[in-house]
Amino acid sequence: MAQSREMTSGACLPLILNFTVPLLLGNLLQQTYYLVDSAIVGKFLGINALASVGASTSVVFLILGFCNGCCGGFGIPVAQKFGAHDYVTMRRYVAVSLKLAGGMSVAIALVTSLLCEFILRSMQTPENIFEDAYYFLLITFIGVPCTFFYNLLSSIIRALGDSKTPFWFLLFSTVLNIVLDLLFILLFGWGVPGAGIATVLAQGVSAVLCYRYMYRKFDILKTTSSDRRFRPELARQLMYIGIPMGLQFSITAIGSIMLQSANNALGTACVAAFTAAMRIKMFFMCPLESLGMAMATFSGQNYGAGCPERIWTGVKSAFMMMLCYVAVVAVILWTFSGDFALLFIDSSEHEIIYDTALFLHISVSFFPVLGILCILRYTIQGAGYTKLAMFSGVSEMVARILVSKFAVPLWGYWAVCFGDPTAWVFAVAFLVPAFVYVYRRLLVIVQKERSMAVQG
Repeated sequence: MAQSREMTSGACLPLILNFTVPLLLGNLLQQTYYLVDSAIVGKFLGINALASVGASTSVVFLILGFCNGCCGGFGIPVAQKFGAHDYVTMRRYVAVSLKLAGGMSVAIALVTSLLCEFILRSMQTPENIFEDAYYFLLITFIGVPCTFFYNLLSSIIRALGDSKTPFWFLLFSTVLNIVLDLLFILLFGWGVPGAGIATVLAQGVSAVLCYRYMYRKFDILKTTSSDRRFRPELARQLMYIGIPMGLQFSITAIGSIMLQSANNALGTACVAAFTAAMRIKMFFMCPLESLGMAMATFSGQNYGAGCPERIWTGVKSAFMMMLCYVAVVAVILWTFSGDFALLFIDSSEHEIIYDTALFLHISVSFFPVLGILCILRYTIQGAGYTKLAMFSGVSEMVARILVSKFAVPLWGYWAVCFGDPTAWVFAVAFLVPAFVYVYRRLLVIVQKERSMAVQG
């Protein structure tokens, strides 16, 4: 049987590190797929095709980010009840979250599919890449239910302290994705739409297999008919935590859409450079995101167990790991950015290669700020304060809008390169005092509960 794992006792650093490694491997696999997908599209279909995929990147993040944020939020009460050993309520949260996911994902898929053309027109997508961008975006949105369920099931399993099982399903999904990419693009000749179809199919198959595995192998999740009944009070609590977490990603993405729209107006070459650079940047951001996800589960379990002091100890341990990683990746990206660009772009495209390297050099210089952002944001979310964490997304949105409206018209692609770092700085300026507030509040809440227990 698969094993759940508590992180409410023992040394924090090895616990967080051991939980982070499978998450990191999984995220790296996912980003490897995106890299391979973009490499296949760019090398075999050309720069315009690569730009078609990249033209809608921020829109995809807007919608899928909301879905993934909700899934992560739905996992927080599960982690808290698991840490508190309240397994009955935990199972009921799981059952209700699956029902909510079904209704929400279908509604999102329908609405977004109808708005594809309007979205791309609003983003000033160049005409020479519009058709491919439209079909890629449409297929991605139709596949929202597959993405939603896949991420929700992974979030539930991680909430139980098991980050290894989602990794194996992600490995399967990534391999299947790449195989289908090659089949649909090279053999069937489906072009850019083939890349979208491959992704949706791979995630759909993985979601079904993950669901069957989860209920067969995790004894702690096996439910009774009473557990499976829809409970409005639990649904409200899940929505109270999940929706703000989803909105945080969407609000962040709105700023990214504004920035990408400004970049789209600079021409196809800038769109291609932006696409290649974003793929590479996302790959190297994986450890920071993975560390943040680990802190969400760590924070949730320890809050549920009444151990807020361990949350601060965990944050300090996470900071140490983050700084070590950032030092290594800075050397790599400052040295080899141009070489990484050649994965997507022909060596004769000197301007695009230069712009890709420029974007990466500026981004990696601000990775320490991004690391602080990931650790604090996910820790706050894990404690259940998702609305507060959402406001850090508002800070990011404001920063990206300011850059796109005022800086890009003046300084062009250079300003685009500073869009994300500026947003990270704005977010951290909010998150540091927010974390101090949350931590002090947790100490007070737990102290009251301990006093009441003693008096009782």
